[in-house]
Amino acid sequence: MYNQIQSIKEKINMIVKKMPILQGFPDFETVKKLTKNRGFSERFVPLFYDIETTGLSRNSTFLYLIGAVAYEENNWQMYQWMIENEEEEPELLKTFSEFLQDFSCTIQYNGDSFDQPYLDARYQIHGLSSPFAKLPSLDLYRELKPLKGLLKLSRMNQPSMESFLGITERNYCDGGACIRLYKQFASGKKPEAAEIVMGHNQEDLLGLGKIFSMLSYLALFNEDYEALNCEIQDDQLAFTIKTNYDLPVKFSNHSEEIYIIGQNNCVRLLVKSQNGRLKQYYSNYKDYDYIPSEDTAIPKTLSACMDKKLRRPAKRDNCYTWFPVTEAFLHDPLKQKTYLKHCLPYYLSVLK
Repeated sequence: MYNQIQSIKEKINMIVKKMPILQGFPDFETVKKLTKNRGFSERFVPLFYDIETTGLSRNSTFLYLIGAVAYEENNWQMYQWMIENEEEEPELLKTFSEFLQDFSCTIQYNGDSFDQPYLDARYQIHGLSSPFAKLPSLDLYRELKPLKGLLKLSRMNQPSMESFLGITERNYCDGGACIRLYKQFASGKKPEAAEIVMGHNQEDLLGLGKIFSMLSYLALFNEDYEALNCEIQDDQLAFTIKTNYDLPVKFSNHSEEIYIIGQNNCVRLLVKSQNGRLKQYYSNYKDYDYIPSEDTAIPKTLSACMDKKLRRPAKRDNCYTWFPVTEAFLHDPLKQKTYLKHCLPYYLSVLK
């Protein structure tokens, strides 16, 4: 997968590696497109990174390895810096701070909750300025949370995400074992452990690139799609949707009201109808009252004059009105897109 690894030691005995990533990472234009709505500056120079520490506490443990992936000369390059003892941590932090100066944003997995706060704390402990003060970040864990139900993910940790993508085996140990191996390496008892620990970090970085491609599923939540076709199939309405990005893995899911399946850039959505009618859901349900006798919701501005016994505050699952599926609707992609804009977020939110 990689060209030959180049490994050097600097005067502080820091192990430094750099190698090109020849496959497994999305191309640069895809990364740029999938982050276009994140408010980054026009100068888009992203850095993927992942850290290894001797524990979770920012005050009683230390940072010993940083891995990063940057786009240079039309290719993704992987960098790794690993120190041989705790005393070298300030130099590792300084090295990474200098390296970050060239980038406009960072991309990590759970980085906003762990990686960056941990690094900020270590910079502060050593009396160093944090390089993250004005550096935007994209935390894939937070971004991808809405996909848990849609993709039937049991957990949202990185191994679970990789498993969904078909990455089921790793060659190196997990993070907990890495801590033990690193301590054996640092004590001089097991010099060969350095390659194992760096191999684990390398696999985390490669997984980060593959997980990044899952942002394409969010097109269904962000209206980043087109309605291509709509037709009646028995008691269901079948929508054909084209997403603006290819989906990395085929998926399917269902609830009482819908069945959804997607592959490549095509998604099929089957929605149950009732007597030729569909429910039109509204996301601002707090502004509506539900009228049980009519099985419909109306704005509170209109229901205020009704007897309280006839109405109750609408909830997410009953904030809807009914509309007839007409020939005009079946032949108008714009009307279909408007329907999906209102209803698809609700349908996706109740999937498990």
